[in-house]
Amino acid sequence: MAVPKAWAPPPAPDTLRRILVLVRLTRRDALRAIVATSVGLAAGPVAYGAAYERHRLVRAEQDIPVSGLPAALDGLRVGLITDIHHSATVSADDVTRAVNLLRAANPDLVVLGGDYVTYGNRTYVEPVAELLSPLVSIAPHGAFAILGNHDDDRDMAAALARRQFAVLKDQRTTLSIRNESLDLIGIRYWTRSISHLTPLLKGVGPHSILLAHDPRRLRQAAQLDIPLVLSGHTHGGQVLLPGVGAIAAREFPVLAGYGRDTNTSLFVSRGVGTVYVPVRINCPPEVAVLTLRSTLRLSQSR
Repeated sequence: MAVPKAWAPPPAPDTLRRILVLVRLTRRDALRAIVATSVGLAAGPVAYGAAYERHRLVRAEQDIPVSGLPAALDGLRVGLITDIHHSATVSADDVTRAVNLLRAANPDLVVLGGDYVTYGNRTYVEPVAELLSPLVSIAPHGAFAILGNHDDDRDMAAALARRQFAVLKDQRTTLSIRNESLDLIGIRYWTRSISHLTPLLKGVGPHSILLAHDPRRLRQAAQLDIPLVLSGHTHGGQVLLPGVGAIAAREFPVLAGYGRDTNTSLFVSRGVGTVYVPVRINCPPEVAVLTLRSTLRLSQSR
């Protein structure tokens, strides 16, 4: 008769970290592995993350220092909403609450940061564009959108454009705000190299913002001396376990919030939805309202 195998406890957090690093899991597989392991370690937090925390939407409000920002643009408020992933697990009610939370802040301009659906699912393309449409009317200086890696380049862009969002696909637009020019440069997820970014900067003024779904574009922006990058994509890690952290997103320069490389500032939003697994742990969803500040003004206020 076969001898039954002895029961072994699930791996400790430090062990799990070493395993994931060694096998170099993809972001998708890492999230699934973390959640699966968490079920063994602590079923309560996983259930909480699925049933409650992923719906615990907050509005993050933060001052962002911007190199060379003129006095006229100091205090400009940018509303950022990203990574909505409208789907069977991210409901219309979730999206509507996010939109209403951002509308209540009355930002000066609105930026949509990409990943409106998951895997380009056409079932949700038109619905999510319609759910986002109230944001067009609230921002006196316009509402702008870029695409993420989950978005179809044609269908999603067209749905947003029909709602009067200005969709920037490797394009630049110049705003006139308080008698100052501000350039918005919006790039596709797959636009990564300096050689592809450089033509977009031809004729650009001294005050510009790069809208890039992936925060890894910080490196190129810093090399090109772009003062500010706004991103999403990471979901803030989505699942952050004590002692383990966000293994699924360790390749990013900033997981969530503010970062800087030389003269370039970066803000990464945790986003609204979830992907791969409908769980958030220690990482609530958010919309962001960012107040641009002159670096000179910040240094004087200290």
